Order: sequence, then C-alpha cells, then structure tokens
Amino acid sequence: MEKNNNRIINAWASYDWSNSVYNLIVTTAIFPIYYSATTREAFGGEMISFFGLTIKNTVLYTYAISFSFLVIVIISPVLSGIADYAGIKKRFMKFFTYLGAIACMSLFFFDGDNVEYGIICAITASIGYAGSLVFYNGFLPEIATTDRMDSISAKGFAMGYVGSVILLTINLVLLLKPELFGFSGKGSATKFGFLLVGAWWLGFSQIAFYYLKDDPTGKSITKKVFGKGIKELKKVYDNLNNRKVMKRYLFSFFFYSMGVQTVMLLAPLFAESEVGMEADEMIMVVLILQILAIAGAFLFAFFSKWKGNGFAISISLIIWIFICVFGFLLHEKMTFYTLAAVLGFVMGGIQSISRSTYSKLIPKQTKVTASYFSFYDITEKLAIVIGTFSYGFIEQITGSMRNSMLFMATFFIVGFIILQQAKLKNELQPT
Repeated sequence: MEKNNNRIINAWASYDWSNSVYNLIVTTAIFPIYYSATTREAFGGEMISFFGLTIKNTVLYTYAISFSFLVIVIISPVLSGIADYAGIKKRFMKFFTYLGAIACMSLFFFDGDNVEYGIICAITASIGYAGSLVFYNGFLPEIATTDRMDSISAKGFAMGYVGSVILLTINLVLLLKPELFGFSGKGSATKFGFLLVGAWWLGFSQIAFYYLKDDPTGKSITKKVFGKGIKELKKVYDNLNNRKVMKRYLFSFFFYSMGVQTVMLLAPLFAESEVGMEADEMIMVVLILQILAIAGAFLFAFFSKWKGNGFAISISLIIWIFICVFGFLLHEKMTFYTLAAVLGFVMGGIQSISRSTYSKLIPKQTKVTASYFSFYDITEKLAIVIGTFSYGFIEQITGSMRNSMLFMATFFIVGFIILQQAKLKNELQPT
C-alpha cells in the first residue's frame, strides 16, 4: 500500500472509531457495573456461584479479563506468523472483529443469574477486541513513514474517543430516560446498549476493511506454517539482543502496561464497589475520560515532537503514579470525577505514544510487521494478564480494591526507572 496516503490513513484510523466503542463503553462504562449489580441481586450478595465454585463477583470478573488476554498471548504468535507468511493480516483482523462484535451483542441475553453465559460472552468479546488489534496495529508501519507515525497514531486514538463520546451520549440518554424509548427500566436500556455497540463496531469497521489491503504471498498454508509465528517471534526476540534501546523500551512498556491497562479495565468496578457509582454516573465519568483523552493524545504527540518520546512517556508515568496513590485515598464521588479527568488525559497520551514509539523502533527494512506487533501485543497482553490477576488476587486476600489500586503504582515506578535506562533519545530524535 502507498505510504502517507490520506485516504488509506483515514480508513485505518476509522477502525479505532469502530472498535473503541466496545473497549470504552462496554468494558469501561456499562458492563462491569451492570454485571456487578445484576449478579449481586441474583445471588443476594457479592458471593456468587460460577460452575459450582463460590467466588466474589468482582474477583471473578477480574480473573475472566485476565484469562481472555492470556488466550491472546497463546494464539497471537501462531496467527501473526501465518498472517505475515501468507500476507493476510486483514483476513484475521476481520475474523476477530466479527467474533468480538457478535459476542458483545450476545450480552443482551445476560441478566445476572446466568453468570456462566455472561462471563463466557465477556471473555469472547474481549478476545475479539484484543485479537483484532494485533493485526490492526501491524498496518501502521505499512501506511506511514516514521516522521508521521506519532500524529497518525494519535489520530486513530482521537477518532476512537470521538466515536465513543457520540455513542456514550446516546447510551446515557437511554439510561436517564428509558421510558421515552419504550424500555421498562435502566436494565433493559443497558442491555440494548450492548446491541448498539456491537452493531457500531461491525458497521464502521467495513470502512477500514474496504481500504486496507492484504498483500497475499501466494504461499500455501501448511502444518509447518503454524510454527512459523513462534519462529518469527524468536527472530524478533533475537533481534532485541542487538537493539538494546528497543529491548529496554519493551521491558519498560511491559511493566507500566500492567498498571495502565489494569486501572483502565477495572476502574468501573472500583467506582461501583468503593465509591458507590451507578451506571449512568459512570457513563458521565467516561465521557469526561474520552473528551480529555482526545486532547491528551495530541498534547503528548506534541511533547514527543518537542522533547522526544521518552520525555512524553516519562511525564505520563509520573502522573499515573499519583493517580494510583490518590485512588487509594479517595472516598467521595466528586474527587473520583476529578481523578477520572486526569486519568483520561494521560490515558490518551500514553496509549498513542507507546504505539508510535514502538513503530519507530521497528527495523525499517522488515516486512514482518505483524510479527513485530505481535511481540508488542503479547508484551502488552501478558502485562494485562499479570496486572489484572494481581489486582484480583490482592483484593481477594485483603478484601479491598483500594489496596489493589495502590499496588498498581509499583508497576509504574518500575516502568519509569527502566525507561530512563533505555535512553530513547539516543535512537529517536524529536521529529
């Protein structure tokens, strides 16, 4: 594909518009609170039965999210190897999109007492979302030159936040005035929201699928190919030994992603359990998140241009550390709104800059971008597995999410220290 073609760039960024609504509406705003409330009502408390196992509802959800990303860690190397070998990244991207969107819409039939069904749908939707991103991110080095990666990556995240704000607003109206739209209450309006998100994801993704092109190699997919992904990842890993800056950056990314992704994924449960937020209030929080995340994505892109990517990421990590500490201390809803505003700002910045920084570090001559981004995504997903499991485990043994939130600061501190060792400025000059 032609690099820096505005039509292709806009189409690529439009996939953020289509799939971000799932991550930022269902996983962040609606489903965790709906799940917690309905299971608590169905089982008469926080302790629920899951395939005969008695477990706290929030701990179960945390472990379910952890498991979904573990699945991606296992299958991603094989699939990315096939995608690069056969030149069919878009085909896999489409498969995971359809899987995730259909699973999201299937949550419409979850009502609390069928908790096994709800958890399975949530896991499947999460796998679809995370799996599609492996191949979506792999297109970035193919459509953009190094000097434009920061701004194009930020554009994708910004489009995702704008799309999420639009659909979030619609869902907020449905929850505040369900009777005006023929719903019996907030519960049925929330379930309809799952259908809206899935339909949005499916519908708008067709723009990216139309413009992004596979580059088929004509090679046959045999049994030997299934091990190619592992071999390609091994090549990437071996290459890291000769690219110390990239290696140290990935170690830093691994640690701070444990904190970033875990806090983003589990903030709704924290808000519901520790602060007493309800679904419509959480949507208001997420609206704040999205609006400020748009500004954050572009501001941190400016920071990277001004002082370099390492500086931009370092500033965001310092802010994330304070977020975890203040999260441990807060008790009032208004304080949570303020903290959410700060979180949204750095959320947009660190996600965008992390992706573009890695894109810049990938060898320019390589054609196996899916394998490189598979390594990146595996690093991130493994971080999520460890981060979310740690969060749930600490809550399980201490009985409080506040302790889990405070512990997340450790991951940011370690990530910050390793990032300073990476010395990104030596390899990535401000663009």
